[in-house]
Amino acid sequence: MKKIVFALAFTTAFTVVSCKDDATSKIDPNAQDTPISSATPHPEANINGVDVASEKPAPPADGKYPAIKFEQEEHDFGQINQGDNVSHIFKFKNTGEADLIISKAKGSCGCTVPEYPKEPIKPGATGEIKVSFNSAGKKGKQTKSVTLETNTEKGSEHLQIHASITENKNS
Repeated sequence: MKKIVFALAFTTAFTVVSCKDDATSKIDPNAQDTPISSATPHPEANINGVDVASEKPAPPADGKYPAIKFEQEEHDFGQINQGDNVSHIFKFKNTGEADLIISKAKGSCGCTVPEYPKEPIKPGATGEIKVSFNSAGKKGKQTKSVTLETNTEKGSEHLQIHASITENKNS
């Protein structure tokens, strides 16, 4: 065992000492820093684990955007038992001047699952987003969010759910 440790230490030391190239000599002094992306970082990126695009979508050619108006943007399930599966339907209306497209909906964790319409919602039409929450393994006050990627002027919309979970004593 001592021979193996000694051989490993010797090999590591030899590798470190034998590296004669100076990395600073390989830097081009005339090179300019080029940003990988010109996108401005979203100031609230990854809050609740959601990664949302930081740039607004390109404006439509005719300048007309859809707009989404929810009856409510938050729902509180109140007191529920650990392990309960609950859901709520968020109703909305397209109050804009163009078809509303929800391209993606993502919960802040795997316990929060949104179901959303895949087809365009015409101006003046209504739609629903069902958000299901699985409280297994959770306890106490919980707040979860759903982020929708849309073709609205803002580019994204947010919904929240809340629950107070009573821990099962049998677990």
